[in-house]
Amino acid sequence: MTWYHPSLYDASSPAGSFWEDDAPPLADGADLGPLAGDTQCDVAIIGGGYTGLSAALHLARDHHVDVRLLESGPLGWGASGRNGGFCTLPPSSLSLSGLIRRYGEMEARRFISSQVDAVELVRSLAHDEDIDIRPQGDGTLHVAHSPSRFAALEEERDLLGGKFGVPVALLTREEVAETSYDSTEQFGALLNKVAFGLHPLRFARGLAAAAARHGAKLHGRSHVERWEKIGNEHRLVTKTGTLRARRIIVATNGFTREPVSRVLADRLMPVLSNIVVTRPLTDDELAAQGWKTERPCSNTRNLLFYYRLLPDRRFLFGARGDLTGKPQDGMRMRAILERRMGEVFTAWKDVPTTHYWRGFVCMTARMTPAIGQMPDDASVYFGLAYHGDGVSAAPWTGKMLAELIGGRKTFAEIPEPFRGIPPRMLFPSLRRWYLGAALGYYWLQDK
Repeated sequence: MTWYHPSLYDASSPAGSFWEDDAPPLADGADLGPLAGDTQCDVAIIGGGYTGLSAALHLARDHHVDVRLLESGPLGWGASGRNGGFCTLPPSSLSLSGLIRRYGEMEARRFISSQVDAVELVRSLAHDEDIDIRPQGDGTLHVAHSPSRFAALEEERDLLGGKFGVPVALLTREEVAETSYDSTEQFGALLNKVAFGLHPLRFARGLAAAAARHGAKLHGRSHVERWEKIGNEHRLVTKTGTLRARRIIVATNGFTREPVSRVLADRLMPVLSNIVVTRPLTDDELAAQGWKTERPCSNTRNLLFYYRLLPDRRFLFGARGDLTGKPQDGMRMRAILERRMGEVFTAWKDVPTTHYWRGFVCMTARMTPAIGQMPDDASVYFGLAYHGDGVSAAPWTGKMLAELIGGRKTFAEIPEPFRGIPPRMLFPSLRRWYLGAALGYYWLQDK
């Protein structure tokens, strides 16, 4: 049950992203196609994004587990193949000081350290499995969108760089203008030297190819229509086949709904994020805006803008928004993004966009991700809810799930902000109203 328009869940439709036009096809044989007949495995994974594909890869490669993966659409169809390509941290809506207040300094340190490792995991997977992720930038910029927000970046520098040991540098407005770009909403920035940009769909398809090469069996276009358990065996039923398994990993993130798990779905808040991409910019157009960086950028708005120059000099610009998912509201969001991009980057206000798409960011009420086992069934594992920063957190989560199942890790070794099932949303049917109220509040704060 969901309040969003059914078209957002139609896995037969392409996302319409620039990434789909720019990525090579999935390697031959990586996707075995719709599940057929009655088959079985040790671990079945529901969800073919970064989390599920990484879990499949690590289970097959490192633990020699018989694993099969079921994905409703093509592999990488969900958020993993349509995000902005920001490989950064942390995957939480809590502030750094909020993490410390809630979990204590030691667990907050473990959380941040694990996500530095997560970014490095993406680099090592790309290297070890020969995945052409098209890396860009020697860091990411968190940009103050108003003079008053620069003080928040100073606090972020002191915590992220001082207390947590992440290499960062605070840049004044003049330094950002000299090294990176200028705009109507640029008043200094924090440079995170760990992070970088990548091509998200190339990464997803590369993970799929690697997982298949190491023995995982992957089935795209295999939507789970029914899930039942008989004795110690789970039975996943698709339109064309049945898969039996002793253990299950749920890796459906913002697309989690019945029949996969009502229990998990009632604990998640899927939020729409929207992206436009322009045609390639000319040298003169780049010079007019003073753009001279490949660092991905996001700003300090609560309803943040995120943007980056792509390798072929197209400009990507994204933002949160839209409570319905209706096609007509998507067109409205595209117009808003085009207008706001022109207001922030005034030299480009007449540059046309060639692509628009959207997808889900997944959040929890506790404002941190979730790794765990279902309280009523320890044979069902889950990993999801990365709060808009899943490019590195999700593959890391997949690896952790594989190590938990493979016996190399215990839950005590997972940082506390990740551990366990999130609390149930109060009156889940009212989530649209909660979200609408939150978006309105954040809009007023940003103003």
